[in-house]
Amino acid sequence: QTHGTEAPICLAEVGTHRSFFDPLDPFLGPNVVVDAVFGTGLVRRLDDELSVLARQYNNCRSNQERPLFVSVDIPSGLPSDTEFPIGEHFNADITVTFTSPKPANVLVPAARSCGELVVANIGSPQELIDEQPSQLYLAAREDAATWLKRTGFSSDSYKNKRGHALLIAGSENYSGAAVLAANAAMRSGVGLVTLVCPADAKTEIASRILPEVILQTLDPTADDSELKNGDAIAVGCGLDANNMAIESFVRKLVEERTTPVIVDAGALWIFKPPAGIPNQDADKSVRAPLILTPHEGEFSRLLGDEENHPVGETPPPLLRKEGSKIKDRVAVVREFSQRHKVILVLKGERVLISHPDGRVVVNPTGNSGLGKAGNGDTLTGILAGFVAQAASMDIDIFETVVAAVYVAGMAGDIAERKYGKRVMTASDVRECLVEAFAELEKG
Repeated sequence: QTHGTEAPICLAEVGTHRSFFDPLDPFLGPNVVVDAVFGTGLVRRLDDELSVLARQYNNCRSNQERPLFVSVDIPSGLPSDTEFPIGEHFNADITVTFTSPKPANVLVPAARSCGELVVANIGSPQELIDEQPSQLYLAAREDAATWLKRTGFSSDSYKNKRGHALLIAGSENYSGAAVLAANAAMRSGVGLVTLVCPADAKTEIASRILPEVILQTLDPTADDSELKNGDAIAVGCGLDANNMAIESFVRKLVEERTTPVIVDAGALWIFKPPAGIPNQDADKSVRAPLILTPHEGEFSRLLGDEENHPVGETPPPLLRKEGSKIKDRVAVVREFSQRHKVILVLKGERVLISHPDGRVVVNPTGNSGLGKAGNGDTLTGILAGFVAQAASMDIDIFETVVAAVYVAGMAGDIAERKYGKRVMTASDVRECLVEAFAELEKG
């Protein structure tokens, strides 16, 4: 509309890249460019003429007066079934895809070219969608909102009904990691949070932690029966991975767990090859879930390398890397979870969450401002709080992990809007949980 009146909409179809560039300044002409050249069936590179058009258009993206670029299905030039571009392709501001997202719509690096993703319902029967063999999913706002509704506060809610999150974290040099994790857990809606830390870090932690958090001293050589009181245990934030007593303690905790255990940061170092993750044989497969939360560098260490693979056996796909880079993140996390019977949260751009049954969920929330110190600890605290609530209320743990990651990323997006990526901190993200919960709970 222009000054309260309906502005006319003029449509023009462009047949070739030459006609597109014929006007004196084509990028100041239209207000919107709709890209509907190729859809989801493309499996080859664009021909020369279209490659030139894509390259020329993308090079003009810095022009503030450029038109809004909307792709139908997927930006032309991207293959829909893989996250890897195969040549020149358009970079869209908005991509409108139909029925369900395609892998290239949500997986990086291809997803970076899709801009804002809109999934349009065109009447595809839901039963046909449900029958598809795909085990790749996209986390949605409804997933988090539904989880929050299921764990909502009732008139008879009190601390022992809302779960007890127990965190084993911190060291003399990394007391802040324990503070960030415990404070984030306290903001998650859980009933109780206990932080167990080494004695040499206790004074530093006590001066900065929220007063609602219970603080105890960790003695890795003592009886750990007290830990059985937690509905969920998170271990690793700031822990000293080179302490042999702590290593033995952590391995025993994981091997003999009776409640869900989240392993992060320093504790992940303990399970790198050749020691590896404890075998989940038949009698252990019924044990409480084990949740690993590595970033890509930590995950590469967990994977090991082909040189450590038994002689005469073909290395599985998860060992096939290009230097430190993982070739196919979805395939790798899926196989890792299936092999080790763990829930894996692979942090980074577009967090992946995998289940031992082969399901992989892509998380769409979050931004690069979360790639700073302390945000991993904050996520671990949120996970611990969510999982403790789920365990006490008999809610599926995998669905809970998906919801926790979504909410944490959403809080990061709110922090970006309020402070900007350059300024935002992990503490800001924790405080933005207040607004994330409010947005999700109001529908």
